[in-house]
Amino acid sequence: MPKQQVPAWEHDYEAFDKKCEEWEQRDWVAWLNDNLSFPFEVRRVEDEDDAYFTDIADKEPFRLGHIFKVLKAELDDDLYGVIVNVSEGRRRGHVPLCDVEVANKNDSNYWPVREYAVWFANRY
Repeated sequence: MPKQQVPAWEHDYEAFDKKCEEWEQRDWVAWLNDNLSFPFEVRRVEDEDDAYFTDIADKEPFRLGHIFKVLKAELDDDLYGVIVNVSEGRRRGHVPLCDVEVANKNDSNYWPVREYAVWFANRY
């Protein structure tokens, strides 16, 4: 798989500011469904619940450190952002997209998910 170029907004403040203006106008659910190839694998890197209940992380699906598949971007929640439909083994559930990452930077889904995560972290 060819190595993808790092977008200018990752290292250039002026490009970042311009990109932020674009992101504010974006319908994220529609854009993600158009720009991602489903299903794709992610790792959960954030999970508010696991900060307090680390003993459940190994017992329940979709927890901190787990690897699972994203099936579809479903809705945009005011508090949690875009919620994605996921599967881990035979189990299905929903997870905030801002809590996951595509581990392989050469995966075509890496930059769209990263773009969303950067916007979500800087949205206010």
